Amino acid sequence: MTDSKDPILPGTTVTVNNQDSIYNGYEGFVQRISGDKAAVLFEGGNWDKLLTLPLKDLKKS
Repeated sequence: MTDSKDPILPGTTVTVNNQDSIYNGYEGFVQRISGDKAAVLFEGGNWDKLLTLPLKDLKKS
């Protein structure tokens, strides 16, 4: 069980938690953090996608 107060750091597995995002519910890995945003790598079979998302839209998996 993860504590929501633990910081999100590079290497952390996160889930997108934003109802307005087409990536809502997707699980990925944090690659880097800059300010209040994180670059998250999503891998899905034959595709990979790196997105920059606000930290407030991510929760630890």
